[in-house]
Amino acid sequence: MSMMTEATHGASTPEPHASAPAGAAMDRRIARPARAWWRRRATWIVVAVIVMGVVLWRFLPAAGSTDIAASAIETGEVTRGAFDDYLPVRATVAPRLTTLVGVLSGGQVEQLLVQDGAMVAAGQPLATLANPELRLEVLTREAAIASQLGSIAGEGLGIERSRLDRSAQVAQAEYDLIKARRDLAIRQQLFDKGIVSEAGVAGYRAEAEYQTRRLAQLRSGAGTEARITATQGARLADTQARLSGNLAAVRGGLSALTIRAPAAGRLTNFTLQPGQTLKAGDPAGQVDSEGSWKLEADVDEYYLGRVAVGQKAKADGASLTVSKVLPAVKDGRFRVELTFAGTAPAQAARTPNLNRGQTLDIRITLGAASKAVVAPVGGWLATDNGAFAFVLDADGAHATRRPVKVGRRNPEVVEILSGLNPGDRIVTTSTSSVKGDIINIR
Repeated sequence: MSMMTEATHGASTPEPHASAPAGAAMDRRIARPARAWWRRRATWIVVAVIVMGVVLWRFLPAAGSTDIAASAIETGEVTRGAFDDYLPVRATVAPRLTTLVGVLSGGQVEQLLVQDGAMVAAGQPLATLANPELRLEVLTREAAIASQLGSIAGEGLGIERSRLDRSAQVAQAEYDLIKARRDLAIRQQLFDKGIVSEAGVAGYRAEAEYQTRRLAQLRSGAGTEARITATQGARLADTQARLSGNLAAVRGGLSALTIRAPAAGRLTNFTLQPGQTLKAGDPAGQVDSEGSWKLEADVDEYYLGRVAVGQKAKADGASLTVSKVLPAVKDGRFRVELTFAGTAPAQAARTPNLNRGQTLDIRITLGAASKAVVAPVGGWLATDNGAFAFVLDADGAHATRRPVKVGRRNPEVVEILSGLNPGDRIVTTSTSSVKGDIINIR
């Protein structure tokens, strides 16, 4: 039994094989430890893909967006504050009243009596013209009118002579009637005393009756003749007045060869030269009111409906009033005229008065100051008249288009009626070149 046990034990413990290499009985497989997740290749690939996606999202423009360099744009903040409703403009000093100097009758400049820029009085001669044909025509017409006036004077003299003759006849008849009545009275007294008979009185009574009828007829004829001669005299007087007016006008044709100042002031644009030929109606210059000024300013057409006559303005401490608004728009601007409410301001000690063509900065008050949501003005208002704005996000890397409704504006801020809130930041530079609804600020 013990032998079997030993045999078994010997069989279970094999001897090393004679051909096995030395140390072969010592080798065994050792398990390799697992790598950390952050050292795995797959993890780095996933991380790289994510980073690349972020970079692409950050730096590549999205669809419907435009990239703009941060240095190429300006931004401003929307706030709530006081809105001063005024319009600053640069105005030019101009004479308040300008009267044109016209040529009444054509001719050749014969002599210049004053120089351009001189102060002139109303009616003062400025230049004389030569026109021989006009002089001959004036003399001919003057002679014809004088002849007609002589005929009228003769007719008037005849009417007056007839009136005097009629008056003399009436006076003679009155005298004859008085004489006949006196003779009748004497004969009547003699008849009453029985000195003369009835036949001696009858002849005197008939004479007195005749003179009475004769005087009545002469007076009646004189009245009718007076009415006729009065009508004729009025017509002759009217004709004489018209002919006298025509004669004055004809003689005035010669005076029209003298160019005169239509008003008092400073003569400007008087550039006539001796020997120059002018036609009737040609401009010869103008007379500007000296010391009485107005201001002229060109205003953007945006304010056409807001500038009105009567609005107040300020210029270097002087008060002005809008006196005229010319609604015709030219090159996007219209013109307004303003007059000084008092004395024009002194610009400096050496130039105490304004000069024509001088410029002044003025502020036209369009309305009272009020609280409002306002945004800075800028090129963004030129795009669709401020119908939208690009609002920056929190990090300032993007700006999104947003519809906006604007109201009044001045050179500094514009009133926001809807679309923006206080605290929003907007792009204030022009966005007309932006394509899409997003700006990527790089």
